[in-house]
Amino acid sequence: MAALKLRDRDAIITEEGLIFRVFGYSHPPKSHVCDVEYAPSSIFKSNNPKAFRNEGQNVFYKFYEDEGWKFVESKYPQYMIFHEMLRRKVVGVNDKDVYEVRRPGAILQDRIGTLRKDELVAAMQSVLDTVTKSASLDLDDFGVFGSLLHGFYNPRLSDIDLVIYGEKNVIRLRETLKDLYGADSSPVKNEFETEQSIKGKDWRFRNVSLKEYLWHQRRKLIYALFYNARSGRKIKTEFEPVKEWNEISSEYSPETRILQRGWTRILAKVTDASQAAFIPSVYGIESQQVLEGSKEAVEAKRIISYMEEFRMQAEDGETVYVEGNLEEVTTPKRSFYQIALTYCERYYEQVLKVKN
Repeated sequence: MAALKLRDRDAIITEEGLIFRVFGYSHPPKSHVCDVEYAPSSIFKSNNPKAFRNEGQNVFYKFYEDEGWKFVESKYPQYMIFHEMLRRKVVGVNDKDVYEVRRPGAILQDRIGTLRKDELVAAMQSVLDTVTKSASLDLDDFGVFGSLLHGFYNPRLSDIDLVIYGEKNVIRLRETLKDLYGADSSPVKNEFETEQSIKGKDWRFRNVSLKEYLWHQRRKLIYALFYNARSGRKIKTEFEPVKEWNEISSEYSPETRILQRGWTRILAKVTDASQAAFIPSVYGIESQQVLEGSKEAVEAKRIISYMEEFRMQAEDGETVYVEGNLEEVTTPKRSFYQIALTYCERYYEQVLKVKN
């Protein structure tokens, strides 16, 4: 059996009906590191009112925070794969256990091709018509994720979750969205333009305030509100950057080791934010001052973030405050330090933000 060729945001469905999101671009051979996103009600139920999804008679529940990791680890350990670089198991699916694959681009074409579109799919097409025309992009440059990918969306309530493929296309899209946000007649506005977007938000991160979060989110430009006349509501619309196939290079190597070197807090200057739009987000840095932790942190060459909150968080030349795990990456040819922001015990203490 040939290895499956999948990338970030592609979906894997298992025989039990568990729905996984492929996470990033670096994976062990014939397997994929994943997030588990949804489970059918036959094997999992959630008390979280936000978790309920249904596709006709089929009911699913979405996992939040670390409950998916814990569920898989305790109930379905076959979906914990060994990561040789980390020397531990992570959530993932072996190719032999893949029952179905859903690709965002193909599903988008199916949704748009539907003859009788419901109001959410019609609104999605309107959004795409607006941005593709303004940015000179094609429908093939986009995909869908979330409930639109899996078919259990509510036409009157659900958001529009889109994938945008390719580094150059992401740049072009952001420039277009900035222009649309500034046009009085545009139906597309920046979701984070006002504090209304964070009103009542459950916020647990300790080292970045909600107002700081608002400031960072606003300038990312990929979070929009689309006013749809047919439904009479403003629909949250997200454009999730994903790499084109020719932009992908895997860093996974069985001969490389990633060693934990303790918690650190530093100030650093961003030297390369070209890969900040993707997951994992990578920022080249020059460390300026170690505030806590091992002195080796001053040698850190990059920040690598697997957390969507800190995607596109800083730009070239900006000074950032970062707090997370210092790691030493040792390959057969070289060794370097990085600061990782990812799932860990001190999850909500992690931060990456522009200083001041």
